[in-house]
Amino acid sequence: MRIKDLREDNDLLQKNVADVLGITQAHYSRIEQGIYELSYEGLKKLAIFYNTSIDYILGLTNYKEPYPRKK
Repeated sequence: MRIKDLREDNDLLQKNVADVLGITQAHYSRIEQGIYELSYEGLKKLAIFYNTSIDYILGLTNYKEPYPRKK
């Protein structure tokens, strides 16, 4: 996953991203370390927050732009 890279590229602290997800900084740290998994809802929140796709976050594509949203 690219969540650590995205966070660092945006000059954010783990606490900042944890607040977006509604979890503690310690829990988020364990997600970055691969100890815990990020839920689908968490992935969705991060994709919206970083304006990218879940596929990009998961490393399934190198295309950073989000997919067009449904109207």
